[in-house]
Amino acid sequence: MMHIKKHLFLVLFILFSSLISAQKTGKDFTTIFEKSKGTETATYQETIVFYKDLAEAYPEISLLEMGETDSGFPLHLVVFSASKEFDFSKIHGSKKNIILINNAIHPGESDGVDASMMLLRDIVQDKNQLKKLGNIIIAVIPVYNIGGALNRNSFSRANQNGPKEYGFRGNAQNYDLNRDFIKADSKNAKSFAEIFHLVKPDLFIDNHVSNGADYQYAITHLFTQHNYLGNDLGNFIENIMKPNIEASLLKKNTIITPYVNVWGTTPEAGFSQFFDSPRYSTGYTTLFNTLGMMVETHMLKPYKQRVEETYSFLESAIDFTTEKGAEIIELRQNAVAKILAKKNYPISFELDKNNYSTLQFKGYEGSYIDSKVTNGKRLFYDRTKPYTKPVKYFNNYIPSKEIKIPKAYILKHGWQKVLERLTDNNIVFTIFKNDTAIIVEEQHIKDYKTSTKSFEGHYIHSKTEVLAKTKKVPFQKGDIYIPTQQNGVRYIIETLEAEATDSFFNWNFFEPILDQKEYFSSYVFEDIAEKLLQENQALKALLHQKMLTDKDFAESAEAQLDFVYKNSPYYESAHLKLPVYKVF
Repeated sequence: MMHIKKHLFLVLFILFSSLISAQKTGKDFTTIFEKSKGTETATYQETIVFYKDLAEAYPEISLLEMGETDSGFPLHLVVFSASKEFDFSKIHGSKKNIILINNAIHPGESDGVDASMMLLRDIVQDKNQLKKLGNIIIAVIPVYNIGGALNRNSFSRANQNGPKEYGFRGNAQNYDLNRDFIKADSKNAKSFAEIFHLVKPDLFIDNHVSNGADYQYAITHLFTQHNYLGNDLGNFIENIMKPNIEASLLKKNTIITPYVNVWGTTPEAGFSQFFDSPRYSTGYTTLFNTLGMMVETHMLKPYKQRVEETYSFLESAIDFTTEKGAEIIELRQNAVAKILAKKNYPISFELDKNNYSTLQFKGYEGSYIDSKVTNGKRLFYDRTKPYTKPVKYFNNYIPSKEIKIPKAYILKHGWQKVLERLTDNNIVFTIFKNDTAIIVEEQHIKDYKTSTKSFEGHYIHSKTEVLAKTKKVPFQKGDIYIPTQQNGVRYIIETLEAEATDSFFNWNFFEPILDQKEYFSSYVFEDIAEKLLQENQALKALLHQKMLTDKDFAESAEAQLDFVYKNSPYYESAHLKLPVYKVF
């Protein structure tokens, strides 16, 4: 009974303190979410006004404008600092832990917008929290996809249970911004890079709402894939951070499970961990050894519950960082040295189907019943039949391709879009002041597949193969020398290695090299080819061998002449040659 009285007194004290604070400032910091009893979310304008007022009322909050977005509105950053220090150059020297929270990358998934507003308000209005978080900096992007947030509606998320109105997934250019972190087609992504490299967060949290199967959980998590994060950080996020936050939430009667990565089927058969390559927010932050996680609340649960559980997750993540802060800083400080010490670096992964863990999964019985709309079957989850049963969770990936880490990469002058993105991501490079010749690994594209359907403004490549040979290559004044001994080594490798999943090549940054600029007229080249074959018996033998082993080739005079051309000095050396060289 005494414990209950103390708890009641504490609650009344906090409410009284908040009331006095509000009376002093003349501002009401009750959110739209709270006023609507958990059915509505704040608009973009209401969110920014809320933070402006909060910053004016509480010196521990600062609201910054951090760059442009495609919408024409600036991207904001809200920073909480108990010490009222907002100079990040000084913060980084203080050994404080920094958490960056991103909201409304998909504005229809607005849970984090409302949860973050209440979280920061509650922190600054609680003296105990201010004292407890003296060593934590919390930075919040209140609304990342502003263009999508301004495009409010009530229908574009047909599968979602609230709020009443919300934003649209596409931004002002109709990009899905959670596919844009490497290609950076949007101004939003450019401004995010500015924020990220200013803040240099230890933890990054991106708030989302899931789609897909039905189950009992109102919230799921998507931690950065631990094999991809790698080394000690990967072990830390999988075996320490994830179970600790799960346990913390369970103490608050919040059940959570890994993101249920199934589409059109039920989870009982098992599912794999989502692999967040660098096109995604947490894949991008991994390139700089930040511990990343996505919160994925469940679309069918009430909006009020989703926001409250997002709030609870953020609280638990902050508490974990408070407890393990020094260890996190040390792990991150050592990460680059450990990567470089291994000599090799994995640039692509595949699911390990022989290695899984088991979840005690809380779902609903699913079956296929007759559709009342179509003449087919439909998937039906029976919420009157909940279950808890073991489900296979495939959460391990193994490298499918590794490269030897070079001493440096050289980028030929003229590829401005690539250079812009390297610059935006604080990659250190030097520019040749004089013409020079260096022994390097020269690379040609051997093969690749291209999507037949547009994906986020690109026809992206995959299954890329490269042929490499070592030779002395002349470089010109203005070419770019990029050493790998730097903090951004992972970003450098994963963008400049053409075979990497989200490389600049695969995202179409080097398309002109795929075009052959010079050709031949058959009636002219016939005579030249005849002479070439007379003078080069090895080439003649190769031609005949290919004719014996390739039926289509043997039946095509055009292909045979083209073969001779492409193996002659007349064939342009620039065709399929990457403007990226490796120095070992």
